[in-house]
Amino acid sequence: MEGSPVVAIVGRPNVGKSTLFNRILGQRTAVVEDRARTTRDRLYGAAEWEGRRFIVVDTGGLEARPGDAIEAKVQEQARVAIREADVIVLVVDAAAGLAPGDLEAADLLRSARVPVVVAVNKADNQRLDLEAVEFPRLGWAELHPVSALHGRGTGELLDAIATALPPAPEGPGSAAAAWDAQVAADAERARRPVAIAILGRPNVGKSSLLNALLGEERTIVSELPGTTRDAIDTPLERGGQAVTLIDTAGIRRRGKVASGPAAERFSTLRALRALSRAEVAILVIDAAEGLTAQDAHIAGYVVEEGRGLVVALNKWDLVEKDGRTFDGYVAAIRGETPFLDFAPVVAVSARTGLRVGRALDAALEIAAERRRRVPTGELNRELAEAAFRNEPPMVRGRRPKLFYGTQASVAPPTFVVFARHADAVHFSYRRYLENRLRGAFGFEGTPIRIVFRERSREPRGPRTDRRAAAPSGGDGRRRRRR
Repeated sequence: MEGSPVVAIVGRPNVGKSTLFNRILGQRTAVVEDRARTTRDRLYGAAEWEGRRFIVVDTGGLEARPGDAIEAKVQEQARVAIREADVIVLVVDAAAGLAPGDLEAADLLRSARVPVVVAVNKADNQRLDLEAVEFPRLGWAELHPVSALHGRGTGELLDAIATALPPAPEGPGSAAAAWDAQVAADAERARRPVAIAILGRPNVGKSSLLNALLGEERTIVSELPGTTRDAIDTPLERGGQAVTLIDTAGIRRRGKVASGPAAERFSTLRALRALSRAEVAILVIDAAEGLTAQDAHIAGYVVEEGRGLVVALNKWDLVEKDGRTFDGYVAAIRGETPFLDFAPVVAVSARTGLRVGRALDAALEIAAERRRRVPTGELNRELAEAAFRNEPPMVRGRRPKLFYGTQASVAPPTFVVFARHADAVHFSYRRYLENRLRGAFGFEGTPIRIVFRERSREPRGPRTDRRAAAPSGGDGRRRRRR
């Protein structure tokens, strides 16, 4: 099954797994506390390094003999993550030294059929680096001393993780060959069925929407949340276009995950993987409840993955409405999630069939927009006009100057703009250029990525830009010298 590879972070309790998880993601996602067993359920996050995107999974501490029923569920969750992972990061504690729990974790991982990368955490200085000499007893000769708290050595660890990931398709070397390959890839993508993932919280009507689109009960529908647990692919044809609809399990709030059965908790990872192999997502929202924080959280996953998005307000038949109700809903969504202003909103009722076809048609239109290529001449005329009307603002005493741009790839549309002081382009100006490009060329329903490069650099494609991979602010990650 295609999709983003999975990297599982495992180890005995209190070795700093959640701190490392947060460091890799560049944000405080996992709860970190200086005591064991803080993490109980699995946490997921999308990360990127050296042009490779992957899903990171934080797990509870591995223990051979859990002390109670809750800890037994934690162990079950950790083992699920190990079975599903493409790369496993075993975290140990340099300050505490080799512990029996490390040996027990290593025994569990020795049967794993995927690469294992050993991170010796809490190596905050060179003296603690030397403490790593006893860890080869675990069975892996290559060790990576890191300080997840301070960022020391995490760049080298990420290099090792990126190397261990399953091979990605290789691109040709020359710019001309790369362009020909891109055009060929565009043509091949156009011939393939459009994959559309149906996402949302539990019990918002995802499976009902699928059944309404198909005109038959393809999946089980129940008032009980969590009925769907696997991502289910269903072929369909719409207006001569082959489509694959992917019904997914409901993505729960993290606080609800630990209390559910293991199979239901595991379904969250499968839903994220389904998103990574889709072109467009239909985010189903319960119109009777309105937009929730979890809806916005799921939408954030879609944007991070660069997928197209349709927001479907389901159960519209249950809403008391007048001529201004729909506009009020749209205004509320735009106000609470301004990062979704590019996504169309459709009011539907899976129960009655109201406008369900419109949601699918919008998704297909977005798939075509994602594949749109802008001629270089037209792109540069628009960039020149944008810079003439509103030049980039000064940042730290430097004013960026735009020279020219090119579209590096599609799905999502990605543009590389060469400039002077490229690292000083303010995020508000990036947003301004995005709005200009949308106004000139469309791209409704799909994220746009704009990468700024110094003109002297040879363009290598947007995903190799380390500024795009690293979060804002200093995080201590160092790039290995090649």
